[in-house]
Amino acid sequence: MSTSPTPRLTRRRVLGYGLAGVGVLAAGAGGVVGALLHSAKTDTVGEVDFATPLHIPELATGQRDADGRLVFDLQLKEGSRRFLPGESTRTWGFNGDYLGPTLRARRGDHVVVNVRNSLPETSSVHWHGMHLPAAMDGGPHQAVAPTDTWSPEWTVDQPAATLWYHPHPHGATAKHVYRGLAGLFLVDDDAEAALPLPREYGVDDVPVVVQDRAFDGGNQFDDAPHLMSSAGVLGDHLLVNGTYGPYLDVSTRRVRLRLLNGSNARVYQFAFSDDRPLTVIASDGGLLAAPHATRRLQLSPGERAEVIVEFTPGETVVLRSEPPELMGDFFTDRVHGGDDRFDVLEFRAAAELADSPPLPDTLVEVPPLPVDEAVTTRTFELSGFRINKSKMDMSRIDFGVRRDSVEIWEIVNVDASLHNFHVHDVQFQVLSIGGEAPPAELAGWKDTVQVWHGRPVRVAMRFSDFTDPDMPYMYHCHILYHEDSGLMGQFVVLDEGQEVGVVPTDPAAGHHDHD
Repeated sequence: MSTSPTPRLTRRRVLGYGLAGVGVLAAGAGGVVGALLHSAKTDTVGEVDFATPLHIPELATGQRDADGRLVFDLQLKEGSRRFLPGESTRTWGFNGDYLGPTLRARRGDHVVVNVRNSLPETSSVHWHGMHLPAAMDGGPHQAVAPTDTWSPEWTVDQPAATLWYHPHPHGATAKHVYRGLAGLFLVDDDAEAALPLPREYGVDDVPVVVQDRAFDGGNQFDDAPHLMSSAGVLGDHLLVNGTYGPYLDVSTRRVRLRLLNGSNARVYQFAFSDDRPLTVIASDGGLLAAPHATRRLQLSPGERAEVIVEFTPGETVVLRSEPPELMGDFFTDRVHGGDDRFDVLEFRAAAELADSPPLPDTLVEVPPLPVDEAVTTRTFELSGFRINKSKMDMSRIDFGVRRDSVEIWEIVNVDASLHNFHVHDVQFQVLSIGGEAPPAELAGWKDTVQVWHGRPVRVAMRFSDFTDPDMPYMYHCHILYHEDSGLMGQFVVLDEGQEVGVVPTDPAAGHHDHD
């Protein structure tokens, strides 16, 4: 098992070299750049000892209160976990030491989540991919101070999907997520339940939360960015559901994997060691119209996908991440993980496997949004830590949209850095990437999409149900270092006759304490 890869050359490490660093620089820029580029490449294929059973997060289905509401309790707390041999790592988690339970609700449920902050810092909890009022969204305006409890409530009204939750404090999202605060939120509905799909949680329906982490010499998380990267930290160890070197015992012929790229900055291109197909059945916001078989599936930070994988009795096979397609130049791709390979998760099939029903040829209807009815087209240019040349300002609402309107947004990567784009509240449809139709795995509902340099992404979305002229939703790059540094904006949804209002000055605005 490889637990001591080549030391990463981070800004913190180089500063720590002091005068020695000056001597190295004096030796010649070419040698320094070569060393930096060498240290920016990671390859763990064949080096991981899969010795630990994959941890399956607890499934939380909530409790009904006297009013029929489905109530969940989440506590943000400090902890520790032993990921690697040696010292335990200091962590943060929901209801435990790292990550959080998988919350599960059905379409039509009125849910309440009591979020208690037992951390020493103010945080928040954002329901990524969920359609809900802005005051319940858990963005930077719904801050939860230490010892406080925030109890958002809303009615789930969207298709079955694999969503997730994570902190969203202004300027500190990367830090809070990196320490371990994240979890899945599964939505069920009748259409999905009627299909012959694997759905026994933890057996043939398995959460796979993939995160990269870097560790210092004392086994503590090291979130220092690589010296030449603009994306923040890229770790050289992979955790799956908080497990290092995980394996999963397989007992059925078909297994549904709910993949989440829960990393701060790393892009993964998932594939199997024997190049078997992954059959994609769902994207961020729910099921596709039909299953789509592929041998490579790329996910940028925040994106999810559900895939079906077939196994034969007695076999062992490894899920890997091959070098992702970043579409930059050699230097840019190297320092953003474009040459990196990882062994992710080993599957061990039993000698006898329970039969699984065949996949249907069609899944659910995904009606196209009426783009001919779009009321406007907006352009968002991503460059450095700015969108359309402006950094995030908590007091500035960038624009308002009308309820029930359809809009087309075009997202452009101007600076050739690593970027993607996430919109709160809505699921959108990708119309084109670089002027071409999107691949089949992106043809369903999405809330996060990668944006390559020179390939503008056009998406369509409809804003429905919830209006609030004063409380905004966010749109931002989900490279968390970029988000924290200003690559984010705010919009409000307006009813007829309403105009853009003023953001409340109270940083805890939207706080609804039901204790």
